[in-house]
This record gives sequence, C-alpha cells and structure tokens, in this order.
Amino acid sequence: MLTVNKINAYLGLLLAVIAATVAPVIKVPIKGNWNLYQTDSRLFFITSVTIALMAFVLFIRKIKAFKFFTVVFAIWSLLMAAAVYFKSNHYFGAKFFDKVLASTISYQWGWVVLLVAVVLLLTSVRKS
Repeated sequence: MLTVNKINAYLGLLLAVIAATVAPVIKVPIKGNWNLYQTDSRLFFITSVTIALMAFVLFIRKIKAFKFFTVVFAIWSLLMAAAVYFKSNHYFGAKFFDKVLASTISYQWGWVVLLVAVVLLLTSVRKS
C-alpha cells in the first residue's frame, strides 16, 4: 500500500509552481532575469500542465497516478534543464557567437528551487 507524506507533497507542489512561474532560471545580460515562460513558452506550458495534473490526482487521492506524475515531472525537469542548456549554448549555430553568448548567460536560483521541488515530490510517496 502506498502512503503520501502530505507535507512533502504540498510543499513540493508549491515549490514547483514557484519554480515554473516566478523564479528566474537564467540571467541574460541586457534583458535581465528570465523565468521559464520567457525562456521557452512550450517548456512552461508543458511544465504547468504536469504540475496541474499532479495537483489534481493528489487532491482526488489517486496515489499511484500521483507517483507516476512525480516520476514524469522529475524526468521532464531533467529534459527541461538540458533543453535550456543546449538552447543557450547553440542559439546562433555559429561557434564564435554561441561561445560569446554562453559565456554571458548565467543560471539563476530557480533551478535550485526546481530541484528541491522534485526531491520533495519524489520522496512524498512510499510503500508502507
């Protein structure tokens, strides 16, 4: 039987929402801090739908579905981090310009919040 640690689940969902909506994920020199929506809107919408589905199945108490969506969200977070990294390092297609651009872009604290949210969500469901 699966049990849910509600504190971890709710805190993980809250941090995931913060990381996806308002937390800056990269800092572009002239433009400033960008959140996930400004970085790539498709990544933002897929992440938001995944978080909404996790919250929905948690509130209707479908624990197996919640565990499935937490694993999907963890895998999606890794793919999202890789996508942002490759987009920032291969934006123009020319090695010189990509190297200059990649050296000016810095990653912000939003990734740490996302990582903590993923860890909390993955540890919220366990067998009893």
